[in-house]
Order: sequence, then C-alpha cells, then structure tokens
Amino acid sequence: MSSRTCPDWPELMEYAPDLQFKHYTVAEAKLPAEALMTVPDVLLSAVAICCDLDRHVFYAAHTDPRIAEALRATHWYELAEWTSSGPGSAQLPKSPA
Repeated sequence: MSSRTCPDWPELMEYAPDLQFKHYTVAEAKLPAEALMTVPDVLLSAVAICCDLDRHVFYAAHTDPRIAEALRATHWYELAEWTSSGPGSAQLPKSPA
C-alpha cells in the first residue's frame, strides 16, 4: 500500500476488487483536455481526484465535485457507473457502502 492509496481501500476492494484507487492532484493525473476545459477556474495542482488511472475510473466521494462533473462527459467512469453499467458490471454484484 502506498501513501497515495485511498483510505477507503478495504471497502473499495470489496466493491471493485480489480481497481486500485489512489489520490492525486488533478495536475498529476493528466486528465483529458475536454474535461479540463470545462473547469478553467480550478487550480489543477490544488484539487484532488481519487481514481484508478489505468482503468479511467474515479471515486466521486473523494474527488473534487467540479472535476467529477467534468469527467462524466468523457470516457471516464464514476465507480458506481463502472460497476453497474460499465466494464465492471460483470464483477461483484455488491452495492457501495
């Protein structure tokens, strides 16, 4: 476990065991330009995202709401969407805690 690992990792592992959620600044995550263009007033080095960068899944509970909203219009999934109707829907049929 790294220092970036989400503190909710035990619950998240039950919900989506194939994902590894870590905390980043938005600048570190290098999010899609089409999302960042919708939040020009956000200082990218000062707001957080909790996500699995490889799978393009974010955890809205630990992500700045402005960033979460911007990502919803891209190829990124929010965790609940990923597990209910996205690629993770074939995983465990559990609901989030």
